[in-house]
Formats: sequence, structure tokens, C-alpha cells
Amino acid sequence: MPPPPAETLIYRTKLPVRLWHWTNAITIFIMLMSGMMIFNAHPHLYWGKFGANPDYQWLWIGHNGTHGFTRLFGVEFNTTGFLGYAGGVAMPFPPILTIPTTYSLADARLWHFFFAWVLVVPGLLFGLWALVTKHLWRDILPKAKELAPGHLLHDIKEHALLRFPTGEAARHYNVLQKIAYCVVLFVLLPGIVLTGLTMSPYMDAAWPWLLTITGGRQTARSIHFILATGFAGFIFIHLAAVVAAGPFNEIRSIITGWYRLPQPKLKGTGK
Repeated sequence: MPPPPAETLIYRTKLPVRLWHWTNAITIFIMLMSGMMIFNAHPHLYWGKFGANPDYQWLWIGHNGTHGFTRLFGVEFNTTGFLGYAGGVAMPFPPILTIPTTYSLADARLWHFFFAWVLVVPGLLFGLWALVTKHLWRDILPKAKELAPGHLLHDIKEHALLRFPTGEAARHYNVLQKIAYCVVLFVLLPGIVLTGLTMSPYMDAAWPWLLTITGGRQTARSIHFILATGFAGFIFIHLAAVVAAGPFNEIRSIITGWYRLPQPKLKGTGK
């Protein structure tokens, strides 16, 4: 039987990537939690300009006594114990999910707007670094051959079976990672910032085109909520993938930069 292949430790995650990752990890959680408290001040979402008749209300999280409910596109769901009413508290998003944990729109806005700067300024610096060093083209943007249907389907199948890249193939991001990161960089983050600006009366006065491209302040609020929910979904999938791929190796890489290349199993050994 041949000896198992020697482990290879590589420096995969550069310092700017690690710094931006951990800055975002803290910032996004705080912004999501403070954003939920801001939502609690008016737990309705509309398509339209003003949030009044005849604007269409497509989401409402509320309560009727001790019965919590979520009404989505006119269909009501019982969400008692999670949304609307939970732990004896009548609040759309429960205190365990919000910053602050007691109702305060003013404090939530302070948290949200301060960390908006923490999100945007380092993000612009990271974007500049990614352009100058060609990190964007070299490591993040998928290559044409990676986007071929056969290649994509193969990667989706392998990930569904929890079979992750090994050896030299693990030296770089796989195509599904690249697509996910591109969605975050070019859709979720810019969209969240743009719709966040649109909800500001000051910015609407300075840049009235914001209202034009988003369809109104209430539509912008709805898009902001959907994109933030998408970001929360990305975080969940990201953390699940880290656990499935080997949390120690993945977390070491994003803290120190060093990553152990997983070795392929030897045929017939199961190792």
C-alpha cells in the first residue's frame, strides 16, 4: 500500500482579505440586528412610494393578542414563538435578534448608521486593493471554462454530496465560491448601500435619481429588506460550508492565512 500523501500547508488568504472578512463579520451582524429593531418600528413592507393607499403591502409581521403572525402576499402564517409574539413579548422581531434588545428606534438607528460607515469605507479600500493587486480578476471572477454548464453541474453535484476540492484544486476558490462572492460584492452590498441611501430624505434631496431608479422610498425599503435577508442566507450557507469542509482548517486560513490542502482519498483504502 502506498504511503499517504504528505500534507501541504500554503499561504492562501492574504492579510487584506482577512481584515475585511472579520470587519464585515462583525459589522453585518450588528447591522442586521439593528436593522431588525428599525423594522420593528413599522413592521410592514410595501411596493410603492409612500407606504400608504394605494401602495401594495406585501409583508406584515404582527400579533393578535398572544398570537404572532406573518402575512406574506396576503397569506397568513402562524409564527408565534418566533415572529410577532415570542417569549411573552409582542414584537415583530424578538429581542434576542435585535440591537438594542429593548425597543428604541433612536438607538437602533445610531447603531445602524455608525456601522454603515464601517461597512462602506473598508469596503471601498478593499475594492481598491483588489483592483490594484488584480485579486479580483485572479481569485474572484470566474473563468469562462468554469462557467461552462458541465463544469457548473459537476461542482454543484460534488458540493451536494459534501465532496469538496482536494489537492491542487483546493489551492484556489472553486466556481461556486466565486459566484457567491461575486453576488455579495456586485449585487448584495451595492444594493444594500444604494437602497439604504434612498431611504434618507437628505440623500433623496441631493440625489433625486435614487428615487427614480428604485421606484420610491417604500420600494427601496422592501428591496433593502430582501437584500439583507439574502445576505443572512449567504451567511448561513457560508457557515454550514465551513463546518462541512473542516472548520479548523477553514478558520485557521481566515485568521492566519495558512491553509492545509486536503489530500484526495487513496483508492481502495477509504482514507
